[in-house]
Amino acid sequence: MTNIRVKTWKEFKEIAHDTNPACVVYVIAQSVPAANHTGLKLLMPFQGGQYIFTDTAKGTTMRRTKIPVHTNSRGNHFLTDEDIIRFLKSELKVPNLKVFSYWTA
Repeated sequence: MTNIRVKTWKEFKEIAHDTNPACVVYVIAQSVPAANHTGLKLLMPFQGGQYIFTDTAKGTTMRRTKIPVHTNSRGNHFLTDEDIIRFLKSELKVPNLKVFSYWTA
């Protein structure tokens, strides 16, 4: 399997526009400190491999995608599935795009 790292959000969007993927898979990961869940990895499969885009938090949004970062009552930061799915569907504009969490894919 070939993994191709995509460095910019613009490039990831262009690839989606050009390839019209059936789905995108996202992974919300722990970051520093470990109680925060603000690491984001997007996987766009293609025959024989996948495109991979990563994003990290900076303040109240993600650095590249600007997806909002939420804070719970204990001060821990996190991303929501709803925000990620809404963002991907509105930004990528791929008809019938399926968006899956890695944990439910």
